[in-house]
Amino acid sequence: MQSIKKFFKYTLVLLGASALALALWLVIFMIRPLPMASETIGMQIPAGASVRGIADQLVSAGVLSEPYSFLLVVKLTGSGSRLQAGDYALNAPLQVLGLIDLLKHGTFDQFKLQLTEGKTFADFRRKLAQMPGIRHDTLNLSDIELMQLVSGETSSPEGWFFPDTYFIDSQSTDTDMYKRAYQKMKQYLAAAWETRQSGLPYKTPYEALIMASIVEKETGVEVERPQIAGVFVNRLRIGMRLQTDPTVIYGMGSRYHGNITRRDLLTDTPYNTYTRSGLPPTPIALPGLASIQAALHPANTKALYFVANGQGRHVFTSTLEEHNKAVRAYQLKKH
Repeated sequence: MQSIKKFFKYTLVLLGASALALALWLVIFMIRPLPMASETIGMQIPAGASVRGIADQLVSAGVLSEPYSFLLVVKLTGSGSRLQAGDYALNAPLQVLGLIDLLKHGTFDQFKLQLTEGKTFADFRRKLAQMPGIRHDTLNLSDIELMQLVSGETSSPEGWFFPDTYFIDSQSTDTDMYKRAYQKMKQYLAAAWETRQSGLPYKTPYEALIMASIVEKETGVEVERPQIAGVFVNRLRIGMRLQTDPTVIYGMGSRYHGNITRRDLLTDTPYNTYTRSGLPPTPIALPGLASIQAALHPANTKALYFVANGQGRHVFTSTLEEHNKAVRAYQLKKH
């Protein structure tokens, strides 16, 4: 009889400990931000979707790492019958109760902004200023004032906003959009800098960002980006000028009308890498992740030159003689 009492006592203790552990785990799950795969995730929940189907969709979209914890919270809160179909833009940080609340009450109208690699900050400002449905608070700010609002720094905003697809709701402001794109670039640049190749001629992540923007403008072929970066890194190492047309064009500003002349190459500006050594003072565009990675992991190459081959690619050479031969073969024959 005594042994039976002990058994029930231990069983009750075990059940109590298990219940306490489950409750603690549930509290942690509910207050901890969800492990979202990216800062903004857009998804569409179809009409008639089951709670389990919604949970599986959230896992596939990268909002949840597994469906069961979400399903348990939905059941405990009695929310299963109130989750709604619709288009959603889910922004990190997001907790599970906030997620359920969004899915219960629906979202505001969603607007999609496509920020393309290689565009300038001026392009970004114009595109966002023309976007309907959101509140525009920064239209009368200068670029420097806007950058200070977003980052707290009075520096050029060029290059600091990550090109991506963003979903914005009608309760957002343009300031919210700038901050999201800025924080995303800071995050990606910091992570890439931590894993950078050793011995690179950059003193700061900002110099790497400048290089990434040049690589972005020099080629749209992803596999070529490390090679392009390798050429420019080699030039920096030996003190050779970068001599890259995209920086000259950026420095020309509104004077550029689609063609670059020999006179343009000889006209000095802070961005003319034919007349000045080293990197330009700021990025010249908004680089994507592939260009950032290329700048921080350039190809191991002896090439110092490259020329377009007329078919969307480049020919890389290591001596001036080889380069001039390639120019004659691929450029001069076109004239």
